[in-house]
Amino acid sequence: MIRKYIFGIFFTLVTFSLLAQDSLVDISKLSSKFTLDIRYATPNNIFEETLYDCAKCYLRSLVANNLIAANDYFIKKGYQIVIYDCYRPLDVQRKMWEKVPRATYVADPENGGSIHNKGAAIDLSIERLDGSFVNMGTDFDFFGKKAHIDYHNLSEEIKSNRNLLFEGMRKFGFHTIRTEWWHFYYKKNSSYTTLNQAFSCED
Repeated sequence: MIRKYIFGIFFTLVTFSLLAQDSLVDISKLSSKFTLDIRYATPNNIFEETLYDCAKCYLRSLVANNLIAANDYFIKKGYQIVIYDCYRPLDVQRKMWEKVPRATYVADPENGGSIHNKGAAIDLSIERLDGSFVNMGTDFDFFGKKAHIDYHNLSEEIKSNRNLLFEGMRKFGFHTIRTEWWHFYYKKNSSYTTLNQAFSCED
């Protein structure tokens, strides 16, 4: 009887822990050390359309905590992370696919969608702590070979900047994709479901 009771408590604690890790959190509530440049909350993006109601970055709890750790790593080196995009509702993914139905750059919402739709991917770059620009060779959402991580016809400065970004993010469990130097997804994302919940724009 006691053994069953103890097991029941343990199972409940594990369940609550998993649910907590599975929730979406606002990164700005956890850390003020990021620069938010949420492009899809403005028309300043490749689609030339405002797709989000507000400039928020939501991520799964575990993903957010690892991103904060990565940012602390960069800060020690004189940089900080600039965030372009985080969680993306599936309906927004559908709008993007309607405009650019190219799986090389926009994940098909009817074929698993994007890891952004799970709250486990981030589009980002780094800037110096004084806010000055770090050259990565292209802007965010540049759909072309120059943005590919295996494109090497770049200056040594740009290669060095990209390597700094890639190596720093990989230390904290984030993987890259071939076609976008700015895109990083958390490797342990298989348990996360695709979401279509709207942003909470209240402070």
